[in-house]
Amino acid sequence: MLLEINPDNPQARLIEQVARCLREGGVIAYPTDTTYGIGCSIFNKKGLERIYQVKQRDKRKPFSFICSDLSEVSCYARLSNMAFKIMKRCLPGPYTFVLEASREVPDLLTTRQKTVGIRIPDNRICLAMVQALGAPIVTTSANLSGDDPVGDPFEIDRQFNGLDLVVDGGLLTTEVSTVISLVGDQPELLRQGAGDISWLNL
Repeated sequence: MLLEINPDNPQARLIEQVARCLREGGVIAYPTDTTYGIGCSIFNKKGLERIYQVKQRDKRKPFSFICSDLSEVSCYARLSNMAFKIMKRCLPGPYTFVLEASREVPDLLTTRQKTVGIRIPDNRICLAMVQALGAPIVTTSANLSGDDPVGDPFEIDRQFNGLDLVVDGGLLTTEVSTVISLVGDQPELLRQGAGDISWLNL
C-alpha cells in the first residue's frame, strides 16, 4: 500500500497512520535524506526477522536505526565528548555513526563488538515518524542484498511483497549514507556515501 506524504510539510494524521502501523508490528519503506529505507520499530523482533527475509540479507549483518535527535541517541549509545561534538555538527544529515551500544539496544541490532549504527536523517517525514512512534526505527536501504538501492516508491511497492506500507515522499537518489565509526579516539571512515567528509582530515 502506497501512502503519499508531503515531504516539506508532512500531514500529522498521515504520520500518525504510519506510527500506528509501526506500533502494530508493521514493516514499512520510507524516505530518508539519501535513498528509501526499510524498517520497523527496533523493539519489533518479528519485524526485524521479516526485513532480513525481504532483503535476503545475512543475519550476521545487523541493521542501523534512526533516532529523532541527539538526546534520544544518548539513550541507545555511549557518547564521548568527541562523538557528541561531531554528531552535533553533522546531524541531521546523510551520515551513519557507529557507536558503543547501551543496554537499551536489542541484541539483534548490535555487532559482536556491541556497537551500533545510528542515523538522524535530514528528512521531515522520517523524523516525524520516529517522534510519533516514540522509539527508534530500523533503517536499511530499500534493495535486495547486493543490488543497488531503489529511489522510486512505486518500484519499491512493486518489488517488495513483504511490506505493510510504502511511504511515498517523492523520487529520491540511490545514494547511501556515509558511515563513520566514533568508537575509538579518532573518527574512522568505514564507507563513503553522501555527505561532506573533508572535516575528517584523511
